Amino acid sequence: MNRLLPHPAQSLLLLLIWLILMGSFAPGHWLLGGLLAVVIPLACNRLLIEHPHGWKPLKLLRFLGMVIFDILIANFQVARLTLGRIDKLRPAFVEVPIDLDNELAVSVLVSVVSLTPGSLAADLSVDRRTLLVHGLDVPDAQAMIDEIKQRYEAPLKEIFPCSDT
Repeated sequence: MNRLLPHPAQSLLLLLIWLILMGSFAPGHWLLGGLLAVVIPLACNRLLIEHPHGWKPLKLLRFLGMVIFDILIANFQVARLTLGRIDKLRPAFVEVPIDLDNELAVSVLVSVVSLTPGSLAADLSVDRRTLLVHGLDVPDAQAMIDEIKQRYEAPLKEIFPCSDT
């Protein structure tokens, strides 16, 4: 069963989305939706990161709420910075050491840093231990590192199983 449906939850979700988009529950839509629900996950299986065992979905929801709040606040801060004097900005590249060893947690961290206005994950080292972040206004590089590690990396260590390094 795992070979035919490597990600059964995604397959079911694809089928349901297909039926909703088609606006019909006719047998032909069930067949085509079912075919797509099997073929798409099989075609994308190598691209998908395996879901970790022992992760904490409730903590993830709380983390996502915090990230959404941070994105909203950062939008206002970036607007204030860009509407002010541009020559006062102190853009910088900062190397943030990463202590995560879970592939999904690293991906979430990189995405969160890139989604937050005013920062961009510019590069991830080959060993996945250093994240190069570009900040729009970085008066203190160590403060930026500390904020990313405390605000984003620490909760991800709690949400996804990571061994301490």
